Amino acid sequence: MFDRLQSVEDRYDRLNELLSDPDIVNDTNKLRTLSKEQSDLQDTVDAYREYKDIKAQLAEAKAMLEEKLDADMREMVKEEVNELEPQIEAIEERLNLLLIPKDPNDDKNVIIEIRGAAGGDEAALFAGNLFRMYSRFAYAQGWKVDVMDSSPTGIGGYKEVIFMINGTGAYSKMKYENGAHRVQRVPETESGGRIHTSTATVACLPEVEEVDVEIHENDIRTDTYASSGAGGQSVNTTMSAVRLTHIPTGTVVTCQDEKSQIKNKAKAMTVLRARVADKFRQEAQAEYDSVRKSAVGTGDRSERIRTYNYPQNRVTDHRVGLTIQKLDQIMEGKLDEIVDVLILTDQSERLDRMNESDV
Repeated sequence: MFDRLQSVEDRYDRLNELLSDPDIVNDTNKLRTLSKEQSDLQDTVDAYREYKDIKAQLAEAKAMLEEKLDADMREMVKEEVNELEPQIEAIEERLNLLLIPKDPNDDKNVIIEIRGAAGGDEAALFAGNLFRMYSRFAYAQGWKVDVMDSSPTGIGGYKEVIFMINGTGAYSKMKYENGAHRVQRVPETESGGRIHTSTATVACLPEVEEVDVEIHENDIRTDTYASSGAGGQSVNTTMSAVRLTHIPTGTVVTCQDEKSQIKNKAKAMTVLRARVADKFRQEAQAEYDSVRKSAVGTGDRSERIRTYNYPQNRVTDHRVGLTIQKLDQIMEGKLDEIVDVLILTDQSERLDRMNESDV
């Protein structure tokens, strides 16, 4: 571990030198990349330097105990040793977590796509419930929610809703929502009182900036058409809705939520970049994922990750075996308890893998 920490500190010092280089300062992309790398290493380096400082104090105190000391001085030094040793253990624990490879997308905004799946109108209503749940969670974190595209059903649900959550660390907390969400309840349209099971799928993609993925203008086909609302009625007569097709991957994105064609195209482009980058990322990860599965999920959209049982006021996350009897609160956006367990499980798995590679 300490060899790795020393390498991190050496890299941090080298980055400080590079960021003072006039050639780097004048190159916006390089400056941005290196500044981000330095910022990501800051906490680890600070903790490691604190660790070395306390370790030196402890070594000095223990050396003093080997000398001839009067009773009072010996007692003082023993107290110092007793105070420093737990600090060493606490910082070692923190350093272990800081050394876990960080997902480079964690600090980014997140694009969430929710689609009603099995269950018809009830699945669409549940998709609407999930959208409301995530929106409330986002607002509680101080984040902003921006709808990119939606297909409302007219009865309060959505066939599909795509939205972006803007806020530092949004992707780090929302990425575990990837997968199939199942609901068990008596639908509003059910007169016999029978419990139905429906599903909605959730996809979470980190926002991708232009510098992160290269998409050539020639590879995109743009179609415009008049936007329509629930039930197919025309919202306006102008050709404001936009459909973008990325020809090499066949990725298609539509956007019609804004009255302006320019704004719709900008939103569609944001989603297109994220989807194309996600496609490349999934292809690159496919081999790794087939070898090593994670308890918190592979990100496979078809994987059933959670069940929401309304009659029993129960939510179960199948990946970590977590059951909470607070469905009413969770649907109001109080997701912290679930998110915290998923993050902790993911960190533990990453730490285990890192320790295995050190053996």
